[in-house]
Amino acid sequence: MTDTSVDPPRTPRRSPAGAAEAPRPTARRGHRPGTTRPDDGNATAATRPAGTRPTIARPAEGAAHLAATERPAAGTVGVEAVVGGAGAVGPAGADLHLDLPATGSRRSALMDALREAIRSGRLAPGTRLPPYRALAADLGIARNTAADAYAELVAEGWLTARQGSGTTVAERAEPVPPTRARRSSRPPRPAHDLRQGQPDAAAFPRTAWLAAGRRAITAAPNEAFGPGDPQGRRELREVLADYLARARGVRTDPDRIVVCSGFAHALRLLFDGPRAVLSARTAGSLAVEGYGLAFHRGLLAAAGATTRPLPLDEHGAQVGGLAEDPEIRTALLTPAHQFPTGGPLHPGRRAAVVDWARGRGGLVLEDDYDGEFRYDRQPVGALQGLDPERVVYLGTASKSLSPALRLGWMVLPDHLVDRVLAAKGEREAWASALDQLTLAEFIDSGGYDRHVRRMRRRYRDRRDRLVGALAEHAPHIEVTGIAAGLHAVLRLAPGTERSVLKAAAYRGLVLDGLADYRHPLLAGEAMPATDGLVVGYATPPDHAYPAALEALCAILPPPL
Repeated sequence: MTDTSVDPPRTPRRSPAGAAEAPRPTARRGHRPGTTRPDDGNATAATRPAGTRPTIARPAEGAAHLAATERPAAGTVGVEAVVGGAGAVGPAGADLHLDLPATGSRRSALMDALREAIRSGRLAPGTRLPPYRALAADLGIARNTAADAYAELVAEGWLTARQGSGTTVAERAEPVPPTRARRSSRPPRPAHDLRQGQPDAAAFPRTAWLAAGRRAITAAPNEAFGPGDPQGRRELREVLADYLARARGVRTDPDRIVVCSGFAHALRLLFDGPRAVLSARTAGSLAVEGYGLAFHRGLLAAAGATTRPLPLDEHGAQVGGLAEDPEIRTALLTPAHQFPTGGPLHPGRRAAVVDWARGRGGLVLEDDYDGEFRYDRQPVGALQGLDPERVVYLGTASKSLSPALRLGWMVLPDHLVDRVLAAKGEREAWASALDQLTLAEFIDSGGYDRHVRRMRRRYRDRRDRLVGALAEHAPHIEVTGIAAGLHAVLRLAPGTERSVLKAAAYRGLVLDGLADYRHPLLAGEAMPATDGLVVGYATPPDHAYPAALEALCAILPPPL
């Protein structure tokens, strides 16, 4: 049926002078005067010249856009399309990737690829597809081929096309087959968590950190958003040099600091890999404290390093034995607060271990894991201050801020800087430059100092509540290592540690036994084994801490 309706004539407007003006064209909705609408292949009969045949309706293209990426290897033809526009499901600019075989019918191959993407669930119902013209151009096929493939899939019910809304995956497309739920290998969350080594996650300074990040990113130069410098952002290294000198007595400058992603990463750079700085072949045996993290010992063993345990007493590691073993060239110590037994390294032993390193031509690796948290004594400065050329200082933000931040630093002797950078590679692959900029601003603005002071008061209160609960309910239990740090050691009667841990597990209380930290090669005659518990009082949030203390006191053995 032919549409014979016509618009009524419009009366010309008159100007003030009486001259007739040409009638203004009426702008169609969605079309600005002076622009042309793209030919979408859907002309109506009213706009088609008389006597012409109607064209096959192509799928609507809407306002989607497509950005072609690199062509795949020979044998397949792929496209990644950035699609968007009004009515699109999901975030604008979502990627679409299709793989087509290099041979065979292009139309059939495109239809099969789209069906498979929908059937597998990669293209969810309501997902907008790229315009067929852009898709055809990227795939290197004819427009009609892409348009016919879209049209047939619309007819089959896989796709839906609507003028102005584009082509989308049909809501009634074949559903994704159900998949079997994968069982998690993680243990269930404990009722009470007193594990060591974790700060109170709820105390992370979110508001101050976000504000520091906003300021840092706003002021960052453009090159900060390019490939990262393996030594770390200059901004962070400068503020770290000032902070460590002021708060920890470290003697350094920004050029001797290398940023890493934590203590374990620092150990890997020093000992692991083909470009290791202190390889097992050249570094000799490594002296470690008789009690320490088994994870670190395992990492060193995997790198080929042989560890020799140093006995401990109330003054820290007995470093006098270093001179007796000519194969030892490196020593890993926790001088400020021995982990996990507690207590600083005696001043005489601090001087002795530095003298040993000078005479042996060796190195001391200083793990300053919680040096900022001290309560009943003056802060113990970094061992590195005694000889910056013989001590490698290792610090992180894991205890002071959060282990999720994944930022640490190495203060190196001058002759090791280039070797560590060679081990890291040409570009930073671990530590985010944006997190480095944020931490630099957080320290420089004073936010880090305020946070550490606040947490020092909070953790001291936690420690006092632990000591008070033990004095009330288990006064026979000796508590050690409480002058600093985030954990305490509870000394138990011989032969009771294992049974106490079983009782803790029964009540849903998670904590560590002291035996887990003992070096397997530590001789009993050099240092007899003792039973005990390592209690991390910083881990639980405030509301859960009283119940955790109650559960702890309930599982402690009675006096003999």
